[in-house]
Amino acid sequence: MILWFAGGAVVIVWSVFRDPAIDYRLVVAGVLLPDVVALAAGGPFVLHTLAGSAALLGAVMVATRGRRERRRRALALPIGTFLHLVLDGVWARTELFWWPLFGLSFPGEVPAGARGVLNLPLEVAGALALAWVWKRFRLDEGDRRATFLRTGRLGRDLVA
Repeated sequence: MILWFAGGAVVIVWSVFRDPAIDYRLVVAGVLLPDVVALAAGGPFVLHTLAGSAALLGAVMVATRGRRERRRRALALPIGTFLHLVLDGVWARTELFWWPLFGLSFPGEVPAGARGVLNLPLEVAGALALAWVWKRFRLDEGDRRATFLRTGRLGRDLVA
């Protein structure tokens, strides 16, 4: 599942912050990171937990102390991992979401894998969300697309 997470995260972050200066590439990297780690680990792992995203947020805050611009940019990564918990429905899996309160093992399988064919409508919704982003921020224009790919930022002149 890539489109559901990427499209959902970008639309949610835009809807909440309305900030064209956020690095949306890092938001997408953050929302995909828990499943990348889970693939490497062979099942759900720390970033599929609230504690994992909170630890990442804490690490970003400590690592960027005194560097406001870097902090602002880097915060997009833990924002993405928190959104993964929402979009993947991890919050509904108590033992995993609240790890390590119910034991140190990571129960079950990755939520996206457990859904099976039910992922298809979510992927379609994600594709529609990305199509909306493409149109809304005029990424079909070469200069806007190049700026987005280089900086992760959306056109400031398009903020309504």
